[in-house]
Amino acid sequence: MRRFAWLLLLLTVPLAAGAVVIRHDVDDAKYRVPASAFPALVDMPGEGHGVLIAPRWVVTAAHTLPAHFPLGQVVIDGRPREVARVVVHPGYRTLPQALVDQAMASGEAMLIVAFLATSDDIALIELRQPVAGVAPVALYPRGDEPGRTIAIVGMGATGTGATGHDPAGPNRTELRRAFNIVTSAYGRWLCYVFDEPPAALPLEGMLGNGDSGGPLLIEDGGQWRLAGLGSWKVMAGDVRTARPGRYGQTACNVRASHYADWIQAVISGRPPAQAGS
Repeated sequence: MRRFAWLLLLLTVPLAAGAVVIRHDVDDAKYRVPASAFPALVDMPGEGHGVLIAPRWVVTAAHTLPAHFPLGQVVIDGRPREVARVVVHPGYRTLPQALVDQAMASGEAMLIVAFLATSDDIALIELRQPVAGVAPVALYPRGDEPGRTIAIVGMGATGTGATGHDPAGPNRTELRRAFNIVTSAYGRWLCYVFDEPPAALPLEGMLGNGDSGGPLLIEDGGQWRLAGLGSWKVMAGDVRTARPGRYGQTACNVRASHYADWIQAVISGRPPAQAGS
């Protein structure tokens, strides 16, 4: 899977080093924020993120979950938190290795994009103990995301839109916050494009590798609410040589409003079938 991590926003190797891909003409210091700016951000093992949405519940992109061992802990507000159970959406499908191999042989990624677009890339993590002192983030409740400004938070790979970032990492860096505008939202996904200046927002950016499961936030009634979770991105050209994070690329993200009923059903203990998918 590592060979294809430019498409998924997650790699599996824990590397520490500066996340969010930024404008080439803006000082990186303007994007960096302290951990206190978003204490509900959850660090998954190695890399990848989630978001605290209730005192005992975290939501994340399903592909951030460890593939070969049970999830035992996550880190919230600098402290490890024990995991009681993980609930993966029944519509989530892992990417077949044969499809990856085909894309790497041909350089063409559209079959993988089509596969990812039909998967429900979302999971809930129940913690053994409620988190005190950190306010959970409420879900954005409406389906009017297109045209709205989003804040993007993460500490994955970084670089600039002029050059992209190294697909080999590092994918665990400093916490950054950038902004973008939702260009489309339908069904499972909401998407945005990394625009090149001068069309870009003053602090425009996009998620980098290692930012999967990280939040996309919309301000609503004076509060930042969770509109999406980082999932995957699309790049033009030969996937074997393209660099992720360049201007013009599109990021598609798990759309929180689409899964609100399923999330509520799991947290409340109702049979998920009653909440739809």
